[in-house]
Amino acid sequence: MNYLLKITYDGKNYHGWQIQENALTVQEVFQKALNKILNAEYEIKGCSRTDSGVHANEYYVNVKTERNIPPHRLKAALNGNLPSDVAILDSRTVDEEFHARYNCIGKQYIYKIWNSEVKNPFLDGYALHYRWHIDEDLLDKAAKHFEGKHDFTSFCTLDQRKQENMTRTVYSAGVTRNGDMIIFKIEADGFLYNMVRIMTGTLLRVAQGKFAPDDIPGIISARSRKKAGPTAPACGLYLNKVSYKKEDLCEPE
Repeated sequence: MNYLLKITYDGKNYHGWQIQENALTVQEVFQKALNKILNAEYEIKGCSRTDSGVHANEYYVNVKTERNIPPHRLKAALNGNLPSDVAILDSRTVDEEFHARYNCIGKQYIYKIWNSEVKNPFLDGYALHYRWHIDEDLLDKAAKHFEGKHDFTSFCTLDQRKQENMTRTVYSAGVTRNGDMIIFKIEADGFLYNMVRIMTGTLLRVAQGKFAPDDIPGIISARSRKKAGPTAPACGLYLNKVSYKKEDLCEPE
């Protein structure tokens, strides 16, 4: 059986999704719950990595196992064994070849900025507090320049990972305001390491007058991390939506 599980989690107390030796991760607590239920070997694949402190409104993982459990019962059993900050929203069976990461055709992230002189204690760890006024229309104008197919090297943290194709297609990007909450929303076929957080830091440089909206195309074309703004903190970032082809989500015959 190949189960596709749709989950949501509060990332504040975790060092991202992927299992690490010396840090608590979402995958670790997920697998502890799964071990209690399956009592059998299984293979697990997540749709994405998320950094320490990043949240997921929607995240997918597929689990392959010889056990045959009705999906609704697997969902209930997992929710009964998971901590309060992780939940299973949906469970279904999919084709044996389905892979949560490789079958993904798009992802949407949001970044939340609490734009008020006064901090909100209930948003600690869930939004970046930025006390100086933000012109959301100005930032929206800047964000539109991210749209399209580009080499986003300028918006990627380069570490010890193997270098990859740095080109991504951004389907939509924009900034809106709801009261004191600023939301940067971006959807693409994929994202580079720290890409959305660097974009957010660059947009805040626009808010500060250090960049103009029309500077964004030049920053993109420079293909240099030094040209973009700083990496915004992880607390305001949410994996908001993960997209698959409709036929990939159908129950296998």
